Amino acid sequence: MEEAVATAFREEWGQVVATLIRVTGDWDLAEECAQDAFAQALDRWRRDGIPRRPGAWLTTTARHRALDVLRREAVGAEKFREVAVLARDEGPYDPDHEEDGGVADDRLRLIFTCCHPALPIEARVALTLRTLAGLTTSEIARSFLVPEATMAQRLVRAKRKIRNAGIPYRVPPAHLLPERTTGVLGVVYLLFNEGYAATSGADLVRTRLCAEAIRLARVLALLMPDEPEVLGLLALLLLHDSRRATRVDTAGELVTLEDQDRTAWDRAAIDEGAALLETALRRGRPGPYQIQAAIAACHTTAATAAETDWADIAGLYGELARLVPSAVVRLNRAVAVGMAEGPAAGLALVAELEGTGELDGYHLLAATRADLLRRTGRAAEAAEAYGRALELVANAAERRFLEKRLAECRSA
Repeated sequence: MEEAVATAFREEWGQVVATLIRVTGDWDLAEECAQDAFAQALDRWRRDGIPRRPGAWLTTTARHRALDVLRREAVGAEKFREVAVLARDEGPYDPDHEEDGGVADDRLRLIFTCCHPALPIEARVALTLRTLAGLTTSEIARSFLVPEATMAQRLVRAKRKIRNAGIPYRVPPAHLLPERTTGVLGVVYLLFNEGYAATSGADLVRTRLCAEAIRLARVLALLMPDEPEVLGLLALLLLHDSRRATRVDTAGELVTLEDQDRTAWDRAAIDEGAALLETALRRGRPGPYQIQAAIAACHTTAATAAETDWADIAGLYGELARLVPSAVVRLNRAVAVGMAEGPAAGLALVAELEGTGELDGYHLLAATRADLLRRTGRAAEAAEAYGRALELVANAAERRFLEKRLAECRSA
């Protein structure tokens, strides 16, 4: 039963919270009532069986809980109006209900609200990952490489800003879409990344999050068909997702890119992603998502790992670093340079990053150093770096992979 509720949480949390925010306008109340509904599910589903539509059951239960809370607090005319709206809206969630210019999706509405320009970009992404994807504060903190307390304060300030500024809960009209695009795309991309390489937990891949991110990207592409970065993002997600099934073996163990079975990659997703990327590039306005999609295309179109054009990939990462000068992008470039020019060249770039301290606490910095050292045959130094990575990694599948590499280096 715990697994059934956990699955429902992964698949339905965002919808339940988004619906409750729509009908109550109270973000904290929505999260509180959603949590209560999932807690009730543990007892009720064990006794009565799993409902035919778990999402509808959870939404209705959360809505009833919100109604009870508001009735107890209904001391003013405004609160009575909220109760009246909730009581009137007690039927099951209707996914065909249309508002906001025909966009019938509470989750998309939630993303655009979270990505209002009045909020700092980090707060927009973090708030959406918390309310839409149900990520814990610690998971989001790890994604941003900041302490959990810092992220918790950031979330509180963002909710307060939405409430105090009266930011509307809606998809903006067409003329306002471009200014909201960057934040929304960032949210969708991080949502996908959390599904594609979970920061913690037993599984490396969270399929539902990947599917949800792709679904939202498709809706955005319908809303903004002439925006090349929207098409670039959808292309990027499809090209990455085409390899999803081969990233772990039947035992759930991580399989590196060079060892994946390329015949098992999703050719339909690769073809669609490549076509979208070509359409986006024809617009003549390249951006970070289009460049990343081009990098992904280099991998998915190489017949074998040995035929991968690492020099081209390193060049693309250089262009990406010019547009997005983040430490993570520079780390990825170090990997590509190491593959194109030899591990020593990659290690030099990794050493530069270590000197800045920007990625302190990021397990992939140590893991990258370890892999490059392993490729040079410096097994003892590689083992030391793998040990450092193991101190920082939070995902179980990645941990087992690093332990395997560490054992190989120690026995070399």
